[in-house]
Amino acid sequence: MSQFDRTAGADAGAEADAATETETDAAAAEADAAAEADAATKTGVDAEDGLTAALRTESRVLPAEVFATLGNDTRVDILRVLLELGADEEPVRFTDLFERVGIDDSANFNYHLRQLTGHFVKRSDDGYEFRYPGRKVVSAIFTGTLTDRAQVGFFPVGGSCYDCDGDLHGWYVDDTLTVGCADCGTIQVSYPFPSGGLDDRTTDELLQAFHHYVRHHYCLAADGVCPECTGAVETTLVRDPDEEDLDVAVEHVCGRCNYRLRSTVGVTLLDHAETLLFFSERGVDLNTAPFWGFDWCVSDERTAVVSEDPLRVRLSLPCDGDELRVVVDESVDVMETSLAE
Repeated sequence: MSQFDRTAGADAGAEADAATETETDAAAAEADAAAEADAATKTGVDAEDGLTAALRTESRVLPAEVFATLGNDTRVDILRVLLELGADEEPVRFTDLFERVGIDDSANFNYHLRQLTGHFVKRSDDGYEFRYPGRKVVSAIFTGTLTDRAQVGFFPVGGSCYDCDGDLHGWYVDDTLTVGCADCGTIQVSYPFPSGGLDDRTTDELLQAFHHYVRHHYCLAADGVCPECTGAVETTLVRDPDEEDLDVAVEHVCGRCNYRLRSTVGVTLLDHAETLLFFSERGVDLNTAPFWGFDWCVSDERTAVVSEDPLRVRLSLPCDGDELRVVVDESVDVMETSLAE
């Protein structure tokens, strides 16, 4: 990972200019707060008039404007320093920010800061702090998501292949971590994973982080929340999916950003209460046990179509000599569960 210099060095005259600018910014912040209060009052009045949907004031920044705003070294330095000074936890004073960025011209510095303020950075009487888009930009840039590329050769992975019982190995190429069989080549799981997740972890720790990351994405999508933009996700069963070695699969599609995620039916049960309880009572914690170790999660060998119209699917989940049977409908909602006799 790249390391960034932490420099300081503004003269006393620049600090005085910065202090003056702080007063100007504080006045502007008060005006902004008054405008927000007026908007909140207007929303309340409209709600009292009988509108059933919640109102919101929304402004959009064009994608080209976002890239133009961030395409400047000084602005990137400002975001970096905000991160270093803890703008996640509390506002950073103008003078502290100005000194750490190390630019000589306070007017020039303030110009670049204003370009970030509003969409990426929030200003108040106490200083400057991240808005969510700004924090996402910082995370993407300074954790290496957008700037680093990494590759990890084959390494052994615990467990065995569901198809041939052969040994498993993992590898990381093109920002994707894959676990597959060393004997027959069957892929157990392959999913994008930020390169920052490789730092300071053993392979066992990497695999555990990967398990949580992917499981979280699948469970979010199954709950109707897009892992990318938090938009609404529609989940459906797909019979005989194209280019998939499955008889039936689950497809998640976000109506906001068109994010798509396809999986086995079994993966959607990793957050299902009765499934979790069934395994927990038999000494298996599905929260921590790598999901690719269960054939019902990475294949449809234990999935049976019990009805075509409407589409119904039954999964048979074995554990410690017992078997939980779960039936889901076309929206992948659990309809019934039972223990096999």
